[in-house]
This record gives sequence, C-alpha cells and structure tokens, in this order.
Amino acid sequence: MTAARSLSHGLRSLRPVAFGADPSGARMNRIRRSPNFDTASGTFRNPAGPDAVSAVSRLEFAKNFFRKEARAGRAPSGVIPVYPTTIADLVQPPDDGLRFTWMGHSSVLTEIDGARVLFDPVWGERCSPFSFAGPKRLHPAPVPLAALGPEPVDAVVISHDHYDHLDLPTIKALARTGTVFAVPLGVGAHLEHWGVPADRVRELDWHESTEVAGLTLTATPARHFCGRGLRNQQHTLWASWSVAGPEHRVYHSGDTGYFPGFQEIGATYGPFDVTMVQIGAYSEFVPAGSPDGKPDPGPWPDIHMTPDEGIRAQLDLQGGQPGGVMLPIHWGTFNLAGHPWHEPAERIMLAAREAGQTIAAPRPGEPFEPSHPSSVYPWWRDVAPVPAGGWPSWPARQTSPRPDVAADR
Repeated sequence: MTAARSLSHGLRSLRPVAFGADPSGARMNRIRRSPNFDTASGTFRNPAGPDAVSAVSRLEFAKNFFRKEARAGRAPSGVIPVYPTTIADLVQPPDDGLRFTWMGHSSVLTEIDGARVLFDPVWGERCSPFSFAGPKRLHPAPVPLAALGPEPVDAVVISHDHYDHLDLPTIKALARTGTVFAVPLGVGAHLEHWGVPADRVRELDWHESTEVAGLTLTATPARHFCGRGLRNQQHTLWASWSVAGPEHRVYHSGDTGYFPGFQEIGATYGPFDVTMVQIGAYSEFVPAGSPDGKPDPGPWPDIHMTPDEGIRAQLDLQGGQPGGVMLPIHWGTFNLAGHPWHEPAERIMLAAREAGQTIAAPRPGEPFEPSHPSSVYPWWRDVAPVPAGGWPSWPARQTSPRPDVAADR
C-alpha cells in the first residue's frame, strides 16, 4: 500500500459511522441516470430555485445548528407536555382506518387502511453525528421504540439524510425488525452501511412508486439539499412522499422550501385526507426595498417553509380549496433556527384560521383521528412566555412574496 493510499485509508477509518456511506457502483450509476441529477455539476437539482446550497450558506446553517438552545428565548420555559402513549392507544384499530401519532419533529406513526408507516423516525437524544454536541431533544420520545412491538411497522419512510430525519440509533433498532425502508435515491447506501439488508430497501427517484402492505408509496419532489459528512456531494436525493391505500391518501412533505410543484403533486396524487407539512426551522426572507436592504442569512428561505408558506403549500396540495387536515411537523422537538421553539405553532394557527384550513395540534405522542375532529388547544402556551402585546399581534405576518417564488408561478 502506498503512503497516499495508507493516509486515505486512515482518514476513512476516523470517519464517524453516523456519517453513513457514499453511493458507489451500480447505485451511483443509477443516480447518474436520474433526470434529476446534473452530470456536469455532479449534483441533484431542485425543482425550483437554487440547485445546491452554497458553502457560505452551509457554514451559516451549521453555526445556527450548533448554537445554544437557551439563547434568545428559543427553549421552553417549562416541561413540554408529552402524551403518555401506551400500546393500548395503538392496538385498537382507528374507527375510519386513519390515525396519526406525532412523535415530535417530523416523526409520525401513520396508520392507514390496516397498515403502519413510520415517517422520518428519530428517537435519538441529539440530531447530530456526535453524542456530545448538536441540537438536543426538548422533550423525550413519547414512547420507547421497542414498545411499539417486535414488528412495529410495515414501512419506514425517509425523506432525506439529514440528522434530524435519518437517525443512526433508530435505524439500527429498526434494522432488527422485518420492516421495509422506502428512501430517496442514494440513501440506501447509508442504511446498508448500518446493517439494513439490501432486499429490504426500496430506493426511489421522484415519481417512482413501490407497493408495501397494500399501500402505494411514491417519492415526490421537494426543494431541499442533502449531506451528512464534512463534504456535501449532493449524491443523495431528498423527497416528499405520497402514500395511498385502498381508502385513504396522505402526504408527508419532509423538508422543503415553498415551490409551485405542490400543485402538481396534489393534482397527481391527491386529494389527501391528511397532509404532514413542515412549518418550523425557518428564517424570514427580506424582500428588496427592506430598510437595511440585506437578504436573510443562511439557506432557510430556499429549503424550509415558514408557517404562512406551509398553508400556501397545503392549499396547493388540495387544489386551492380547503380540504383535509394538516398536521404541522418539523417544530417543537429540536431548536434548529433562531425563532422561539413555539413560534411556528402560534403562527400556523393564525394562518390556518385566515385560510379556512383545518389543522391538528396534538401533543407529542397524542394519537388523533381525522374522523374525530376537535378544537385546537394551544398546549405550548403552558410552557412558553407570552410576548409583549399578546398573541394576536405577534409575530408580524409575511406579506411580500419572495421574488423567486412569484416568478415560478
């Protein structure tokens, strides 16, 4: 072995296992054939807006990712109420064949037409490759993963490979079950590296589908980026997901910036009984002509939606008409941006009311069935300081559309 190869091998051996594995061989050849992969740049392309997050934006993202949770009122002032989920809550089938248990952040146990799907399961204490650094949970997982049973779900669906959506200890635990993993292109390399048998991985490009337990799982477009290691090669795809059963259809947005493609997703795969839509870890866009004339730092406007944009996406998905129930996700469990932890929930209540949309706001671990509608109780106010001026006047609404979004319409 040459000195250079020896050094390269030594550096790879120091790579944390949580970084996963880069696609190679037949998997990489398939990625290169994808219509969503740009062979010139060697990266996946977004359906709208920037194709990749710049190095400067990634640095800004990382700085905010690792900032202290307690700064600027970002953490709760008390204990977040977690619903004491029990097996009894989940054994009895839902009355109308549809039940959702939000485990926090983007992790949702979905029961649909007799099957169980677990979206973006994260049971780890930190969404980080390290046990000593990175965003820590603001509340415990509502129920131990093992308590869901030896064969807890029919399918695990992953939206992309960021740490707050693809969690090493959770995947290793689920790898010991017989569940199938449905993932975007390239993500299977991580799973196989962590012990998931290749024959239980269904790796999909946008608009490709797989059948599991009587359900049709379809990877649909999203506007985001990927990467787990120090180098961001954009060799793993990101996706939202449509899941259709014999009687019901649901949608999970994963992480995404707003883009007009929601209309096509709704028209092609909807209408949806329930949509799980990302509303947290955002930063407002500062339009041209703002007092300081400065754009928003970091990549948030391109890769995460505000609550107002989440409602726009919900309306697009439903063909412009109020319909179905929206379950807000990607908030309340990890502090990943500069806003207070509870702000997305308060804002989505206001935006949904103004748009005539129905939202669900369960506590972490609290099952809900769309056939049993109930009023939204703002439980987060019990552990969140009320801002000066009261809730109705806070926070300020985003009134100017982002120029790139307006141009795409």
